[in-house]
Amino acid sequence: MYRTLPYLALFAATVLLQVFLFDNLSISVYCNPLIYVAFLVLLPMESKPVAVLLAGFVLGVVMDLAMGSAGINTIATLPVAFLRPTLIGLLYGRDDAREAGVPSPERLGKRAFAEYLVAMVLLHHALFFLLEALSWAHVLHTLVRILVSSAVSVGFIWLIMRIFTAKLPARV
Repeated sequence: MYRTLPYLALFAATVLLQVFLFDNLSISVYCNPLIYVAFLVLLPMESKPVAVLLAGFVLGVVMDLAMGSAGINTIATLPVAFLRPTLIGLLYGRDDAREAGVPSPERLGKRAFAEYLVAMVLLHHALFFLLEALSWAHVLHTLVRILVSSAVSVGFIWLIMRIFTAKLPARV
């Protein structure tokens, strides 16, 4: 993986933002933005699947330790990391993904990047909130939490992506 220092900074920034800002926001009972998944979304597309899985595992464990949860973040983050190469291959194409660099609207196109971002965030949030609820008794409440939190998270991750990729040339 190239650009190690910026990715360590992105990891630290997403974890710190999640722990100290977004976990303390009381917007609504339905809105709980989980923006730390931005780290996995913005990893280079040609990253080896083992490296992405390891990064997802470390991210999940760090978030579990920081949030005091019992493995929910790790369980929700690992499938996202596992399915990321498949998702990139479906949305962008396997051959183009090997040379594409950091995912951004400039590289993938706005529509393809938005689809990729929404799919990653929806998958993560669905797993997280279903595990958090651990019951089908309030499934409608859980679905509303998934949709509202995903929409807010996508907006914040889009802003993080714009900041992180602002100085990158069109092809890195």
